[in-house]
Amino acid sequence: MSPAEVLEELVALCREAGVEVRRVRAGAEAPGEGAASSNACRVHGRPWLVLFEAEGVEERIAAAAEALRRFAPELVEGRYLPPAVRARLGAGAS
Repeated sequence: MSPAEVLEELVALCREAGVEVRRVRAGAEAPGEGAASSNACRVHGRPWLVLFEAEGVEERIAAAAEALRRFAPELVEGRYLPPAVRARLGAGAS
């Protein structure tokens, strides 16, 4: 399974769990601010996953996996997932 396929599996799981997924093309950074990075967060109490397309696929995979561990661990427990996807979720999501 390619990294891009792993990312799409994780994104699909996030959406299934009710996580709002936004893909953003990173724009110019404001002076004095660091680079934007993909991350899981809450917006008005709702779980979101923001993926910056300018980042590498590994960084986006890490953010999607974190969103699932944080917002929907019960979704992946006891469910078949391709080994490459399960490996990205880490030991905490058996």
